[in-house]
Amino acid sequence: MLNTPCYVVYENRLRANLDIIADVSRRSGAKIIMAFKANALWKTFHIFREYGVECTASSINELKLGLEELRSKVHSYCPAYTPNTINKYLAGSSHITFNSISQWEHFRGTLRKYNANNPDGGHVSPGLRVNPRCSVVETDIYNPALPGSRFGVESAQLKDGLPEGIEGLHFHALCESSSEDLQKVLEAFELQFGHLLPYIKWVNMGGGHLMTRAGYNIELLVEIIRGFKERYPHIEVILEPGSAFTWRTGDLIASVVDIVENDGINTAILDVSFACHMPDCLEMPYQPTVSEALDKQKVAEMPHGKLHKYRFGGNSCLSGDFMGDWYFDKPLKPGDRLTFEDMNHYTTVKTNMFNGITHPDIALVDADNNMQYLRKFTYEDYKNRMS
Repeated sequence: MLNTPCYVVYENRLRANLDIIADVSRRSGAKIIMAFKANALWKTFHIFREYGVECTASSINELKLGLEELRSKVHSYCPAYTPNTINKYLAGSSHITFNSISQWEHFRGTLRKYNANNPDGGHVSPGLRVNPRCSVVETDIYNPALPGSRFGVESAQLKDGLPEGIEGLHFHALCESSSEDLQKVLEAFELQFGHLLPYIKWVNMGGGHLMTRAGYNIELLVEIIRGFKERYPHIEVILEPGSAFTWRTGDLIASVVDIVENDGINTAILDVSFACHMPDCLEMPYQPTVSEALDKQKVAEMPHGKLHKYRFGGNSCLSGDFMGDWYFDKPLKPGDRLTFEDMNHYTTVKTNMFNGITHPDIALVDADNNMQYLRKFTYEDYKNRMS
């Protein structure tokens, strides 16, 4: 029997998303690479390698993971490179994006020297992140186009042309967004930076393209990219979504440990923590679907007296480690299992060990419906992280 808490990832769901992404890439002509900030479960990467997936990295650790486990060169972007990291990025990258003109000016000599003496004979293509100042993301913490954003160069700084040596432009202004949102941002990008497009080799349109979500207008996405490539046939288009690869591909299984009641509120205490294991629920915030709970329609249809309402409390000492409310058709009791759906993007990479809370196991259900544990965490994982 599966012990809780446990993240469970499903291979068939991963492959369904990968099939969609591969089809969009084929029909649109865009290269679609995976962002590790949303998914770094490298023991599942053998599945991604079958589809020829490449990646983007924003840290040396992500870069190394891409080289070792996806076994390909990496598209790198970091808000600030340092003298201690720049050569490591160059050694593992096919493309590298600079966040500011000053960063490019500081390191362009290093890049030119590396390209001139590259023992592999390869060429690292430098790009510049730009800010199209088009805000379509409602949650500020995830909005890179807010006024005063630290991300990217504004058009006024490039009115006289590109810095010498820059070969590509990169914008990122989406977060789990629609193709209609991309259309708005791309219009703003072309309006502000169109005078530069005849002189570059590639455009990275960033992440946030949630093309595997039900109802996403895939045909519009393909049309948008095809239209851009028709206008600029010399430019390679790159997308780097994170959530799209692992959207609805895994769950977090938890158990009820206790039921407490105060001021008429029933709280089910769980063996998981929102703060530690589902931090986006508190940051975004959003309330995840729980498979065993009643959906909104059933709640509306049931007599009020038949409903059992619960707040869920995480098993940490953080006062705000709770969410609610969920409804059930019978009372919860200790030992009951709950399935938090869609917990395989961002969640696993953003977990923490606050309070020394037990970290959930990670399991994979393969294409033949066999389950294998990818990782079980121990006291040593917590202790070693603290020293």
